Amino acid sequence: MARYDFASDNTAPAAPEAMEALVAANAGFTSGYGTDPVTARAADLVRALVDADAEVRFVASGTAANAISVAALARPFEAMLAHEHAHICTDETGAPGLFGHGVGLIGLPGASGRIEPAALEAALAQPDVSYRQSPAALSLTNATEYGTVYSHDALAALTAPVKAKGYGVHLDGARLANAAAGGFDLKRIKDLGVDLLVVGGTKAGMPPTEALVIFDRALARRFDARLKQAGQLPSKGRFYAAPFIGMLEDGAFVRHAAHANRMARRLADLMPFKVLHPVEANGVFVDMDDRRLAALHASGWFAYRFLDGSVRFMCSWATTPDAVDELGETLRRLA
Repeated sequence: MARYDFASDNTAPAAPEAMEALVAANAGFTSGYGTDPVTARAADLVRALVDADAEVRFVASGTAANAISVAALARPFEAMLAHEHAHICTDETGAPGLFGHGVGLIGLPGASGRIEPAALEAALAQPDVSYRQSPAALSLTNATEYGTVYSHDALAALTAPVKAKGYGVHLDGARLANAAAGGFDLKRIKDLGVDLLVVGGTKAGMPPTEALVIFDRALARRFDARLKQAGQLPSKGRFYAAPFIGMLEDGAFVRHAAHANRMARRLADLMPFKVLHPVEANGVFVDMDDRRLAALHASGWFAYRFLDGSVRFMCSWATTPDAVDELGETLRRLA
């Protein structure tokens, strides 16, 4: 049977803190559609996490959170700027365009998943013309698709010219916990001009749930109607919210991510193949040919070939040192 320990952080089970909170929320009767005390408590904890008086909503998936954010920030004849390998550009099956009724995506280059500032400046300098979708917002990702972590200053250098033009900013934090464990200060996000933030729950060790933080309260008007239309306002919304209570009350959100980051560094230290991107979060990306990847699969371990041709190994809250060492030994034999 194939082992998916390192195929993705999505393949891990949910953390005990998240599941215990989910069970606790399953007691008694309460109001629905996110108006219940469980959701209110979870929202307060998310606000404390980012130290901001923001609106908070809970949805089922990162794709939904991202696509709804795109639709809120750009009109159908406009476009969202993003790294060319960002999740919204490569892995969401056109959802941003669907939710945004035609909103476009403009991919920007940059090493290891981080947008090159000069490329952003060039895109912002393009004149508005009638025959193409001009940008209305910027989407950023932290930690990036390649396991690197933007510093606050690096993000500020990207958001400043965008906000200067009056455009919106969306931050995809599917692995925000790993970025925090890597040194990114979540309490400073509010200073960057971010309008909509996705706080990833699923990859952090929760059952399917993501928190959508609305820093720009003007966007919150009728937001529940937007969620309802998108199928993201469930009647028993407390079950989306509850895992955040378990993960945030005692710091498990960042604590588990720090463990995942340590396991990635441990794997990188054992890695006999060339590591292609800095290991700053919970991913290790290596140069491996097709023959050795096939041999790895035949040995029982599964890993994906990623967008840049590298082979990706992802660690999670549930990754054990023994599993890392076992995989490392297999890789050494293959090399």
